[in-house]
Amino acid sequence: MEQIVIVGGGLSGLTLAYLLEQKNYEITLIEASPRLGGRIQTAIGNLGTPMELEATWFSEAHVQLLSLLGKLELNKYNQYTKGVSVFQTNSFEPPQLFSVPEAENPSFRIVGGTERLIDRLKESLLQTKVILNSKAEHISIDQNDLIVKTSQSTFRCAKAIICMPPQLIGSIKLPDEIPPHLLNLLPTVQTWMAGSIKFTVEYERPFWREKGYSGMLYSHSDIITEMYDHTNFEENKFGFTGFLNSGASTLKQETRKANALRQLSELLGKESAYPTAYFDKVWNDEFIIQGNQTIKLPHQNNGHPYLQEGYLDERLFICGTETSSKFGGYMEGAIRSAIRVAEKF
Repeated sequence: MEQIVIVGGGLSGLTLAYLLEQKNYEITLIEASPRLGGRIQTAIGNLGTPMELEATWFSEAHVQLLSLLGKLELNKYNQYTKGVSVFQTNSFEPPQLFSVPEAENPSFRIVGGTERLIDRLKESLLQTKVILNSKAEHISIDQNDLIVKTSQSTFRCAKAIICMPPQLIGSIKLPDEIPPHLLNLLPTVQTWMAGSIKFTVEYERPFWREKGYSGMLYSHSDIITEMYDHTNFEENKFGFTGFLNSGASTLKQETRKANALRQLSELLGKESAYPTAYFDKVWNDEFIIQGNQTIKLPHQNNGHPYLQEGYLDERLFICGTETSSKFGGYMEGAIRSAIRVAEKF
């Protein structure tokens, strides 16, 4: 049985393992961090609310994600948007209130939290060997095989697939046979959501809904820049999720929390100051970004043709959402990239 090594245990790596298992390959999946999921991470509030710290929403246009959810017997539900929303233009004007009709093509969330997708994929892997805390450091050629080395282990395989943000691939020492045009491209590929700050907050009851608010908030003048209702499917767990101003990454988490709750209290009432749980995450760690990037455009070089080629005589491939020519950066792009690579086997 042909040996395959997958480097990276995010959505693309796990989906690829899921697809290749069905083709009877023997797979080892190595993940540098202590958890699976990559940019999918669901925290659980003190009252049991699934609280998304990254990937959350998708739509009917994301057909491969919808198909995978169906195969894994996971369900979706509509993002709540009913009621009055708030827009802060600047600090010296009162906030504007507005209502929008419910969308004909709404955004969806996964029942139970986005990380259920990761859990179900992992549960579906019957033969794949998954190794956490194992950072790939060196890939070399030995006759007809590739050798993938980590700080702890060495893996011999017929083919390897790197499923990680292209910016990070430069941290792996690659064979000299890798062409310069690929190496030059990798640092210029934007990692979607790198540097963003996702926050989520849990409450005992949906006081904003009781007041006729949608939970949607947009601001040009305070720490919360974008926010949405984060009530669960059963409507018995309540909260918000959204994004903080990226400049707040230099603040301590307790300071970010205090400022976020102050803003919510000013806009939605004093109940906002007393959550049952608060989480936030700055997406700038070693598993998503490397060095000081100078990316000029959103999704810059996502789906570039060089990212979709096979290298080392079709023994080394690159996978991941940023390699997808459609929906790069999103969950749909991650799944499409896995399908694209699996079809080469």
